[in-house]
Amino acid sequence: MQNLAPVAFVADDGDIRINFGIFAGREATAAELDELGHILLDRVRSVTVVAENRVVLDREMEASVHQIRIETGNTDPAEILPLAEQWASACIAERHTEI
Repeated sequence: MQNLAPVAFVADDGDIRINFGIFAGREATAAELDELGHILLDRVRSVTVVAENRVVLDREMEASVHQIRIETGNTDPAEILPLAEQWASACIAERHTEI
């Protein structure tokens, strides 16, 4: 099976994006987002975690995407990307909707 997108990646702006909805088939809960923030605080001094629903469309398709954005600020995103991937994988394994 071909992977269409990574679970988490570093975007061009240096922030980390987590394709949560694609893999979980649902939005992340407030408790899960809080847990992510606390996991990241073990490595960084402060962090901003944003959960956003995006509608991506063109003339041929339309998609609604639930994505998590971690604003990395002065932190090297490579330092916390593995934590984001592990968190997302654990949440998805625990509770997901079949797509």
